[in-house]
Amino acid sequence: MSVPIESQFAEVHSLIELHRSRTFQFINNETLHICWEVGFYVHSKLQNSEWGNKVVTKLSNYLVSKDKSLKGYSRRSIYKMVKFYEVYSNYKFLDLLKNFKDSEPEKLFNTIVPTSSAQLPEEPKNGIIELVPTMSAITAIPKTLLSINWSQHCEIIDSCKTHEEQLFYIFYASRERMNVRELRRAIKTDSYSRFLSGNEIQSCGLKKTYPSARHLFKNIACLDFLGLPERYHEKHLQEDILNNMKSFILELGRDFIFIDKEYPLKVGNRTFRIDLLFYNRELQCLVAVELKTTEFEPSYMGQLEFYLEALDQDVKKENENPSIGILLCKEANNDIVKYALNRSMSPTMIAKYEQNLIPRDALEKSFQKTLNYCQNKPYQNQ
Repeated sequence: MSVPIESQFAEVHSLIELHRSRTFQFINNETLHICWEVGFYVHSKLQNSEWGNKVVTKLSNYLVSKDKSLKGYSRRSIYKMVKFYEVYSNYKFLDLLKNFKDSEPEKLFNTIVPTSSAQLPEEPKNGIIELVPTMSAITAIPKTLLSINWSQHCEIIDSCKTHEEQLFYIFYASRERMNVRELRRAIKTDSYSRFLSGNEIQSCGLKKTYPSARHLFKNIACLDFLGLPERYHEKHLQEDILNNMKSFILELGRDFIFIDKEYPLKVGNRTFRIDLLFYNRELQCLVAVELKTTEFEPSYMGQLEFYLEALDQDVKKENENPSIGILLCKEANNDIVKYALNRSMSPTMIAKYEQNLIPRDALEKSFQKTLNYCQNKPYQNQ
């Protein structure tokens, strides 16, 4: 039986996309190797007082005059490469990588420590690994760094002050396939801190049913892209989200697929409607989002749990996992939320939404758990 011609065309297109992807990855890898090597070389000269700031300027001028095709080697860019090397060759950063070493090298977030044959000092100067200036430095770049591009690294290094934040955003940008603009917004809205607190607003049922999603959800959704008036109703909030659905899904996570608004559920002789219904590809389940423009009330939980039961009974397919419910409220008292969630065995969570960008408030607790989320352990139904 012959294969349809369109299927054959699709195979050709798949081949093209495969090799294009490999080409882009190869170019990205080589670009980062160059930045690492140049940064390492200039760093070693500056550290040994062989060079001063004026020499770096002369180097930039030399490179431009030597090869007119060279772009991105201004004095400022060269110093960015030096910082790139210094930040990621720091022992504290490498110790973090060791904690997340993955035995499966094909995984996206495979993290390895440098594999250089050079001897590393037990007490590195200023915390920076001092390598002998040979080609062995090429293999010293941690593989994790290759998962994002140079522009994204510059954004992370310039904006994040701790190694914990830097590593988190490397994982996060790679996992969510962010561009530079999206990464900049994630850092500006402090996704790092909001993921750290995500576990506090999840029910026992959600933690038990989806243990690998422990840090999949944020405790606060930043909806700064909405243009709501000072006073508004739930209908206005829903309409604004629908008009900015792409931004809303980026705030939730790329694995969310929008299904419908006011999704109807027929139970008995009545029809109930879910504000927003999504599907999560990673967890393979329906996600009901209920919008509340007021402070959280415990009675909201009963409504949401009713919707989840109806979804699981009448809508969920056999190959799909139990539905998840999200209450998105304008305000939520932490004590009331805690009491409401303590005995809830349904996969639910309660989150606040903010219309303005959230001030950065670095949280250092639970960092290990947060990065475990980024390693993307797939959910397995039990």
